[in-house]
Amino acid sequence: MAVRKALGRVLAEDVISTANVPGHDNSAMDGYAVRFADLATSGETTLRLAGTAYAGRAYEGPVEAGECVRIMTGGVIPAGADTVVIQETVRTEDERVVVPPKQRQGQNIRRAGEDLRAGQPAIHAGKRLRPAELGLIASLGVAEVAVKRRLRVAFFSTGDELCSVGTPLKEGEVYDSNRYTIYGMLTRLGCDVIDLGVVRDSPAAIEAAFREASARADAIITSGGVSVGEADFIRGLMAKLGEVAFWKIAMRPGRPMAFGRIGEGREGAFLFGLPGNPVAVMVTFYAFVREALLKMMGVAPISPLPRFRVPCVTPLKKRPGRSEFQRGVLFRENGEWKVRATGSQGSGVLRSMSEANCFIAVEPERGNVEPGELVDVQPFEGLI
Repeated sequence: MAVRKALGRVLAEDVISTANVPGHDNSAMDGYAVRFADLATSGETTLRLAGTAYAGRAYEGPVEAGECVRIMTGGVIPAGADTVVIQETVRTEDERVVVPPKQRQGQNIRRAGEDLRAGQPAIHAGKRLRPAELGLIASLGVAEVAVKRRLRVAFFSTGDELCSVGTPLKEGEVYDSNRYTIYGMLTRLGCDVIDLGVVRDSPAAIEAAFREASARADAIITSGGVSVGEADFIRGLMAKLGEVAFWKIAMRPGRPMAFGRIGEGREGAFLFGLPGNPVAVMVTFYAFVREALLKMMGVAPISPLPRFRVPCVTPLKKRPGRSEFQRGVLFRENGEWKVRATGSQGSGVLRSMSEANCFIAVEPERGNVEPGELVDVQPFEGLI
């Protein structure tokens, strides 16, 4: 794939440096290339200005004893010179340059191969390519890279009460927001998405959707239908068509989550059965699904979402026994980071996710949190 089109993709093969980077000793600053042996150990040194070295246009000839060469950032270090004195520290007098004492040999020089040596891996397979990697690849003169194909993820919502956006609601119906949320999270992650729409609460319909999804995708995500209600069929069909690895999580929101497989071997697909409540869909996706999909995409190493502790300025209600992911607003006050809850923490209140910029992750053994106590936060920036 062309380098410019590879942004966000996962590298399939190491990118090997074809040359030293930089390709030659060059100046890290605008200044004067000198021979360190010419500099006085104490007091100033006066040198004759012999010429100029520009970036992309080297000075021809060596620097002789008692001489210096004006050099620009990126300019090739002339033969004989081994030190660069920055221009702000010298005085110039016609064709003479006065260098102050206490210079260090080799200062302000970027050595050939300092960034990369020829034959050395510049970027390892498994890296997701960011703007910095695109620039690094381009600096090697490489025009195309091998990348992993995008992970294919099929998803659908279940429920007779769901109505598609754009059609009038009937009594008892709600609009299906979960497919839009899941679409956004998968697209942000870099997956190819297959939207199978709304599937009614019918074992036959759900089984047909599972079979279609497993034939077309590497992974399947559903929302709704994993609780213990009479019309919740997902878990039973998982057992019939594949396997249930686990079901129910000691967390809030997101307790009725299932994970398993539809089909077997290469013909099968991993299944993430997410709850039906909108906030629970997002919490379980980022707590469990995200890292699993990154692993399937070939990303290595996978960095878990960062956490850090800050004081919470609002009280939080919580019962011990399970993890909780409450929605919060991380803010800075008097030079200190703090967090406050967004308000109602119901798992159906999607507005709490829209107003928040972080999760407040409260450990399972903990109870209520009083104002001023420290809590763990996971920022949304770059994630949601």
